[in-house]
Amino acid sequence: MTKILLVEDHEELWDFLSRRLRRRGFDVVLAHDGQQGVDIARAERPDVVLMDMNLPVMDGWTAARTLRSDPDTAGIPIIALTAHAMSGDRDRMLEAGCNDYHPKPVDFPQLLQQIDAAMLAAEG
Repeated sequence: MTKILLVEDHEELWDFLSRRLRRRGFDVVLAHDGQQGVDIARAERPDVVLMDMNLPVMDGWTAARTLRSDPDTAGIPIIALTAHAMSGDRDRMLEAGCNDYHPKPVDFPQLLQQIDAAMLAAEG
C-alpha cells in the first residue's frame, strides 16, 4: 500500500484530504507542523510527502530542504500544497526541494495525477 505523509496544519484540509486519500487506498500518515513532518518522514519513509508550505514550528520550505539534505529521505517525492500561486513561487518551491506543487484550493483529481507522476518519477 502506498504511504502518503500529509503535512498540513489546517484541520479541515487534513481531514478532507486524508479521508479522500484513504478511500482511494492510500495509507495516510499525518503531521501538523514542519518539524513533525521531518521526524515522521525519517521514521516512516513514506512514498510521497504532501507538504503545506506555511506551517508552524518549521515552515514547509525549511522542512523540504531538511528532507532533501538527509540521504535517508532525499529521494522521497515532495509535492508542495500552497495558497501561493504567484509568479516565482513555483521556482522557489522547486529550489527548496519540492518535486511539484499544487495550489490551494485542492483539485483532488489533479492532485491524484501529481501523486502518480511523482511516484513514477521516483521509481525511474
